Amino acid sequence: MTNFVAPIERSMLAKAGWAALAALALIVPASAQQRDPAYSAARASGQVGEKVDGYLGFPVPPSAEIRRLADDINIKRKAVYAERADANGATIEEYAFSAGCQAIARTVPGEKYQAPDGRSWLTRTAAEPQRDPRCL
Repeated sequence: MTNFVAPIERSMLAKAGWAALAALALIVPASAQQRDPAYSAARASGQVGEKVDGYLGFPVPPSAEIRRLADDINIKRKAVYAERADANGATIEEYAFSAGCQAIARTVPGEKYQAPDGRSWLTRTAAEPQRDPRCL
């Protein structure tokens, strides 16, 4: 009986862990809430979009300027993810994934985001975005 219960308990603990990480990902530093106008323009024009892994990606081949902008933001995101993951006993990848789930949920109509397959890009409509089934 122990062999039957243990996988169920592990599954429940894993779901609880993902829920906690998702809740923590909602806490965004004040500096991240104010977007650089160039970043806002790049999002609005579909030059950058939110990826399922928590970082910005490129739905279309980027200019050098857009690449530098996204790389800078991704470096800052990774630093935040590392700090918060360490504080919460998670890996950077786990925390980044949870943040990616939330970032995709916060996209607005017209913005690009990565589909759950991790390869294709979608444009947000008035409907809820398609998200990875592991997103809570």
